[in-house]
Amino acid sequence: MNAMPHDRTGRFDVERVRADFPLLARKVHDKPLIYFDNANTTQKPLVVIEAVDRFYRESNANVARAVHQLGEEATAAYEATRDKLARFINAPSRNEIVLTSGTTQAINLVAYSYALPRLKPDDEILVTTMEHHANIVPWQLVCERTGAKLKIAPISERGELIVERFIDLLTPSVKLAAVAHVSNVLGTINPIAELARATRRRGIPLLVDGSQAAPHLPIDMRALGCDFYALTGHKLYGPTGTGALWARKELLRDMPPFFGGGEMIREVRFEKTTFADPPHRFEAGTPNIAGFVGLGAAIDYVESVGRDRIGTYEHALLDHATHALKAIPGLRIFGEAGHKTAVISFLIEGAHAHDLATLLDYEGVAVRSGHHCAHPLMQFYGVPATVRASLAFYNTHDEVDRFVEAIQKVRKLLA
Repeated sequence: MNAMPHDRTGRFDVERVRADFPLLARKVHDKPLIYFDNANTTQKPLVVIEAVDRFYRESNANVARAVHQLGEEATAAYEATRDKLARFINAPSRNEIVLTSGTTQAINLVAYSYALPRLKPDDEILVTTMEHHANIVPWQLVCERTGAKLKIAPISERGELIVERFIDLLTPSVKLAAVAHVSNVLGTINPIAELARATRRRGIPLLVDGSQAAPHLPIDMRALGCDFYALTGHKLYGPTGTGALWARKELLRDMPPFFGGGEMIREVRFEKTTFADPPHRFEAGTPNIAGFVGLGAAIDYVESVGRDRIGTYEHALLDHATHALKAIPGLRIFGEAGHKTAVISFLIEGAHAHDLATLLDYEGVAVRSGHHCAHPLMQFYGVPATVRASLAFYNTHDEVDRFVEAIQKVRKLLA
């Protein structure tokens, strides 16, 4: 791993970074790969791949179940990632970090362990128009079981949350609010600290879906002021099947287990089981140990590059791509918020999103097409699907130029 990704002038050295990601060197359809599907999943640096490989080669054992050397090594490596996550998001305590399979499991944990026991008929959960299905469907399921209702905060045509309307909707019937830190379709960065101040004044817990924020922004639980925060490892340059839920300790303490099984117990009797303290109360069964070892390596890697440097470089890429795409006749960009990450969703007049993405793939460009697990947002814009180009700090300005050239070529083919 190259710990200092800049050249002698202090400029961000993207080629040095790219050398750390083996997959970026491959070709697709005999063309150099341009990987612009990072909001879907990111590529993995060699240090992550090696960490997973090394765990299986040298320390593979189950966690918290053995006193032998391998078991102690596996447990230490697994728990070290909890510590790294706590530092990464500036959590007050490592015991507020529940290790999950990703954001989806984290949100479901809150839905079934926190919301379900508390909701009553005609209570409400407030979400926004821009949410991913993972921050909609779990709430719908618990609403169906309790008689509660889902309330929707609107967004503007530019793809920005209308903050004053969100705050107006925080009525006494709202028992929980849930919002994306960053939209996976629009790239919009929501003002979480402002929203949290409003919910806190009204005694309403705020859950934040941080899947798209953690790879791009500094995350600080003490500064944000929310009550729950979920993130996903595979979007953070780590392995799939990893993630975390941060929650205030007083909330975790009063939440019953979501899953039952081994490891999450203190004592089991046929008459009654007593459960472990948080966070282990919510971590039943054998986890993805090697995956979390890899996630720890990914966090180390991101911090070695520097989150401020990542943000500055990605913002420059976003500006470059946005200006170039706007020059293409008939191309419409969805989401032009004043504060956003390096995500651009677009369509070209007369072309279907899937056709665009398929033809771009033949040019070596990997983008996402479809509804992006955001059907309500597609309905808001009146389209069935978009093409989404999502950039990362290992992408280059030259790749942006070649991407634009590929779009021009595809546009002529579809004309």
